[in-house]
Amino acid sequence: MRTLDDIYEEYEFLDGDDRYRLLIDLGRELEPMPDALKTDATLVRGCSASVWVYPLDGADDGLHFLADSNAAITKGIVALVLAAVQGQTARTVADSDIAGALARFDLKNQLSSNRTQGVPNMIALVRQHAARIATA
Repeated sequence: MRTLDDIYEEYEFLDGDDRYRLLIDLGRELEPMPDALKTDATLVRGCSASVWVYPLDGADDGLHFLADSNAAITKGIVALVLAAVQGQTARTVADSDIAGALARFDLKNQLSSNRTQGVPNMIALVRQHAARIATA
């Protein structure tokens, strides 16, 4: 997975439609999430599309999440969220300002409110998973 900095470097030079295409491409680059992990427990609430996020235990090597969505652009947005945290320690992720890291993408002004309404819930779920692992 590309780093958030690498993604932004490309994103900042694109305009509307090309930014949509980049988000869709990011979603396609996500590691496949097995259907068996797409459960009510991994479902992100409050998203207009279905979004699932599953943490893999990676305490020694940093956190690793699997994610999927039934909507292409939303899947790209969750890929952005994961790019901000993949490979970091659980404590770092639990304490991090993921929304702040994503602010430079200005998603609220680039996408409809329908597409971005679930972003805080995606972030909260990732941080909650990280906090649970960090305290275990």
